Amino acid sequence: MSDFDQKARDWDSDPLKVERARVTAAAIRSQVPLTRQTAALEYGCGTGLLSFALQPYLGSIVLADNSGGMLEVLGEKIAAAGLANMTPVRLDLTADAIPPGQYRLIYMLMVLHHIPDTAAILRKLHDMLERPGILCIADLDEEDGSFHPAGFEGHHGFDQEELRRQLLEAGFSRARSSVFFENPKNGRVYPLFLAVAEKR
Repeated sequence: MSDFDQKARDWDSDPLKVERARVTAAAIRSQVPLTRQTAALEYGCGTGLLSFALQPYLGSIVLADNSGGMLEVLGEKIAAAGLANMTPVRLDLTADAIPPGQYRLIYMLMVLHHIPDTAAILRKLHDMLERPGILCIADLDEEDGSFHPAGFEGHHGFDQEELRRQLLEAGFSRARSSVFFENPKNGRVYPLFLAVAEKR
């Protein structure tokens, strides 16, 4: 059982995670035109906090994660809410082939810093988008390694300019980013940015 499987049942009980998802949804809505015809994918959805906040403004949403525990909780939440436009799927793009279907919008929250090969995942996400399409990445600004416990093997946040360069190299025609949230943890705050990349 993965660490995220173990945390799934209590994930939504953390007010910070709920608030972070709410603020992220508002930031996406302020920068991306959403309609009830928009087909979207959340990659690394966890229990779906971000997608539940965006659900009223989107058409179909595929919620993808590689944690069975998170997807189980998510499925229960979707059933309890009686929502027909949200579909959970198990997917790990670091190992799995790109699934069929394309999306007008792909978004992810606090996921990219867990993925070792940033360039490879950005290329896959680019391929999964329609043309035109938009990728939204909400993640940690570059930090000193204190956000995660010792032994964390992912990225200690991202330099925004370097990430924008990687997005352009992955095939996106435009990319912009800015800080939108301050995440309190360990007695300090860690800035989160929202990067918005366009496939034209």
